[in-house]
Amino acid sequence: MSICLSAVIFMEGFMRKIYNFINGLEVLHLVGTYEKADEEEEEIYEVINIHKLKSATPNLKVVNLYGINFVDDSHIEAFSSNCIQLECLAVNFCSKVIGTSLKILLSRCKKLKCLLMQQCSLLNEHVMAAEWEKSSISELDVTATDLSTDCLSDLLTKIPAIRWLSAGQLDGFTDAVLKAWTERGNLKSLIALDLDLCDNLTEEGLYKFLARYGQNLRGLVLSGIPQCTDSLCSNVMPALKNIRILRMGLTEGLSYRLMGKIHVDGLLDNIARYGQNLERLELSWDPESLRFSDKSQKAIDTMRVRCLRLKCLVLADGKYYEVVKANFERADRTTVVRTATNCSVSIVYLLTHYRDLIFN
Repeated sequence: MSICLSAVIFMEGFMRKIYNFINGLEVLHLVGTYEKADEEEEEIYEVINIHKLKSATPNLKVVNLYGINFVDDSHIEAFSSNCIQLECLAVNFCSKVIGTSLKILLSRCKKLKCLLMQQCSLLNEHVMAAEWEKSSISELDVTATDLSTDCLSDLLTKIPAIRWLSAGQLDGFTDAVLKAWTERGNLKSLIALDLDLCDNLTEEGLYKFLARYGQNLRGLVLSGIPQCTDSLCSNVMPALKNIRILRMGLTEGLSYRLMGKIHVDGLLDNIARYGQNLERLELSWDPESLRFSDKSQKAIDTMRVRCLRLKCLVLADGKYYEVVKANFERADRTTVVRTATNCSVSIVYLLTHYRDLIFN
């Protein structure tokens, strides 16, 4: 069931009519007004009674609370008290969630495997107080949550067997976190990792990590990291033989941080040689950062012929994009090449409950 909320229209009258019919509901989406919010502070209304709703839906397995400006930790506690079958909880863009409910959530919902908290206002002390080591969490999103280096190290080393991690836009995600994670954490099950805009990581730290654990990865995002250049990618590609989703590059606004040019022909050759299972690829370096020759068609042909599973290739709009697009169109693969203006590659496809989390 999906309900799109308004900022001012109260749903209680409608909800009273359906409470008796939703007892067997397993998937619930409540979509807030985050994307329509103004910068000016407005009065916030609780337009749906979540505490009553959770009492009517004891069999929920997937709950997605997206961008709801009134949702806080009390609402998470409410679901945890009545929905013991819960397997996946997403509270992305719910800025009032600070993490006080994490300890009780993990202790009550023993089947909870997926917890998505992108751009929540998590506090380090609440995250560290939760008993992650006793939980079943294997998929975690803490993107843009401002967690500290110590907190991230503590969190990642406690989770018993992490499978999917999104930790982008975190200044605290450094080489020290990677080192602690590899020394004390369990990465045997890790198949997807998103480190978008974690620009405090070094090239050496990334290389050591990927050379050791890259063979298990199916999805990897290293965009927004100036240290992630074509040379690093070429060096680690032999370890990424099972990769299906790969995203790299710096957008135009960050290209000034790049030390040199990206030799894209050699990069494509390496990707074609080792990434034959690739399904989605994004190289989002801006056109001014790419260096290619008149013989680029050969590298593009090689990738097109070898990467037959490729569904999506995203490039920044410019001359090189036009060259690649024309090459694929001549081979009747017209929908593969796309511009970064309209498309972005993500590792969400590798979530266990990905299909249940689609609401739009």
